Amino acid sequence: MIRFVRAGQATRLLLAGVLSLGWVASALAEPRLEKTEIRYQGWAGQVTFIELAEDLGYLAPLKLKWVGNTISGPQDIQTVVTGDIDIGGAFYGAILKLIAARAPIKAVVGYYGSDANTYQGYYVRDDSPIKTARDLIGKKVAVNTLGAHLEFVLREYLARNGLTASEAKQVTLVAVPPVTGEQVLRQGQVEVSTLSGILRDKALERGGIHALFNDTDLFGQFTGGSYVLRDKFIRDNPEASRKLVEGVSRAIAWAQTRPAEEVRARFERIIADRKRNEDGSSIKYWKSTGVAIKGGVISDAEIQVWIDWLVKDGLFKPGQIKASETYTNEFNYFRPGKTAEAR
Repeated sequence: MIRFVRAGQATRLLLAGVLSLGWVASALAEPRLEKTEIRYQGWAGQVTFIELAEDLGYLAPLKLKWVGNTISGPQDIQTVVTGDIDIGGAFYGAILKLIAARAPIKAVVGYYGSDANTYQGYYVRDDSPIKTARDLIGKKVAVNTLGAHLEFVLREYLARNGLTASEAKQVTLVAVPPVTGEQVLRQGQVEVSTLSGILRDKALERGGIHALFNDTDLFGQFTGGSYVLRDKFIRDNPEASRKLVEGVSRAIAWAQTRPAEEVRARFERIIADRKRNEDGSSIKYWKSTGVAIKGGVISDAEIQVWIDWLVKDGLFKPGQIKASETYTNEFNYFRPGKTAEAR
């Protein structure tokens, strides 16, 4: 009988030891996070990869705090700079201009871009006399915001087609919310309007418009922008930064590798569940992430394109900004050099 009691005690001690080792291993595998709440801005009727990461369970124990919707990428990252949110995203050109102005931020994961399914187009009415870049002189072009992706692409299009700087200045850019881009084009308030994704597909279904050119005509498939974090946020919260960016990169990879209908179904459910009184019907037009590299890993090359453009345009001095100093892949789940076992 004593032997049975001792055996039972030994078994309990062994189990306790195993459990303790498990807890220790778990604690070692998942360092304590410096903070557990991440503030961000959303987009009405859309699901960001930050939100997708949380829904997939990739951010836990981090919790997201939605502080409202943004109106543009430049606004989003400016709000990061002021410290009102922790993470935001924008076109690389906008990020570079902020960094050149000594904003203490770093690009951490590419989150949008253009490919055969997802791209930015510049549209005219079917009865428009505009056929070439030179026809745009003296005309108005609707873009979502000034100083971002759509302006840079347009100006590159004009330059590649031989317009001088003075001629290009005669093409007027008009900031118009994307949801009204089709309307202002059809009503003749502008001669060209930029459309993409769901808004483009809906407009094309209605007919009467066609593309003058697309951003992929100029640059092929490319990642066009990144989420950013403040340098101080990274210094003060290295483990939370790692958890956040790893989770977002895994969410991007999930969307890159799943059938589009599965991604759309999840987006629709997320929008329904969050109850923000928004129209999520446009999600049915989602086709792809547009992100060129798995998980949004950033490369020098994709940023150098925009540095070269800013230098050519006279906004940067040669050598003023080095691509390698504007970003980090340190926290990306798919960063170069990370072994498959570590993932």
